[in-house]
Amino acid sequence: MMPDLVCIGEPMLEFNQQPNPDTEEQPLGRRFYLEGFGGDTSNTAVAAARAGARVAYITAIGDDPPGDRFASMWTAEGIDMRGVRVSPTHPTAVYLVTHGPNGHEFRYYRQGSAASTLAPADISEDLIKGAKYLFASGVSQAISASAADAVFHAIDLARKAGVKIAYDTNYRARLWPVARAKAVMHQAIAEADIALPSLEDAQMLTGLTDPEAIVSYYLGLGPQTVVLKLGAQGARLGTTQGQIAIAPHPCRYVDGTGAGDTFCGNFLARLIAGDAPEAAARYAAVAAALKTEGFGAVGPMPREPIVRAAMLGA
Repeated sequence: MMPDLVCIGEPMLEFNQQPNPDTEEQPLGRRFYLEGFGGDTSNTAVAAARAGARVAYITAIGDDPPGDRFASMWTAEGIDMRGVRVSPTHPTAVYLVTHGPNGHEFRYYRQGSAASTLAPADISEDLIKGAKYLFASGVSQAISASAADAVFHAIDLARKAGVKIAYDTNYRARLWPVARAKAVMHQAIAEADIALPSLEDAQMLTGLTDPEAIVSYYLGLGPQTVVLKLGAQGARLGTTQGQIAIAPHPCRYVDGTGAGDTFCGNFLARLIAGDAPEAAARYAAVAAALKTEGFGAVGPMPREPIVRAAMLGA
């Protein structure tokens, strides 16, 4: 059976800082980390699968314990792994999440990762042309020149096959300068049907500050649908028919890691299921809020019954 959604990018094993189980303070030399799964497009793939979509992933992982953990997780989530290559010489990337007064912060250990060796030759034409949507991100292209080329090749294959393309900026300043990021991402978005930037990314990439103006800017690049993710303020949806605000869903915030990816995966899954963009965005906003109530990117991602119950106020 062919997938509805094909995601492409870099998975990263996650270590998320936890409170000391004995005290709220964490003495020097003693830290507690919860192992989990991360990487924006892998997160999106899992979120979409939990929302009911058939999902495949294109990436490379190392022949190492983190790679084995991802393979087991993707299998358990029902994600098609035909596009996953195992590298005997390059490792699976990892990252740390710490929490402080300014929210969550990330430390990445990804140089020379298996996913950074991704190249156009790794892209399965058959996998893409049988799908309804292709999803990629700025991170997917920032990790190496060959990975950037691989994403553009996947986009070209998707367009030729009539497969819709969705793109999340996910700008990471440590990976590339803003001028190059803007050039590459906006070229990709110009080829996309759906753009899913976050407010902070969009402000850096466009120089604009007003959400309505940012949505108009991205609609002007070519996509027919733009969803600007606003974090705790919800989202702003723009189509060729106009713009509307998507209200945030109340939640007991713990950790925002992966919330934007949860939004993307649920939004695409609901479009695949036949929802109109507004209904899909409202569903995705609830799913993203529920994710923030637990630590880690993947573990707290809700499944459809939980989201439906929250939408009904249960």
